[in-house]
Amino acid sequence: MKTKLSYNLDFLAGLLMICTGAVGFYMALDYPYGSALRMGPGYFPRVLAGIMIAFGVWIGLRGLRTQEPVKGIWGWRPLFWVTLAMVVFGWMMERAGFVPSLVALFFIASLAGYNIRWKEVTILTIVMILFAWGVFVYGLGLPYRLFWW
Repeated sequence: MKTKLSYNLDFLAGLLMICTGAVGFYMALDYPYGSALRMGPGYFPRVLAGIMIAFGVWIGLRGLRTQEPVKGIWGWRPLFWVTLAMVVFGWMMERAGFVPSLVALFFIASLAGYNIRWKEVTILTIVMILFAWGVFVYGLGLPYRLFWW
């Protein structure tokens, strides 16, 4: 059975990966590239974007061969809540600090699900705050304010 390209699951996934990689590559053009031995700030984003574009081409071509159709409908509720969680996180980082931003991120994103267990969300939030603090603030030494004070 032949599937239209607009309903071809792998073709659409490959197209999304190609577009995301192209935008990332374009955004990294402003940074110096460097070389493999002396990497500039644009080296890693461009290489990562190139890998993403290559995977997108591979998945898109596989989609043209397999013709698997998209099943189901869009999940508008998860799309809305996860997007809102990321926007709120970015907005709160400068104003409220790292920890309150992560709390807001996890609790707002949890609204995307249908079976919300607030105790599990709270435990996950605490564990991820400790992990993020350990990796980004302590391990990498990034200058994030933990709280607004």
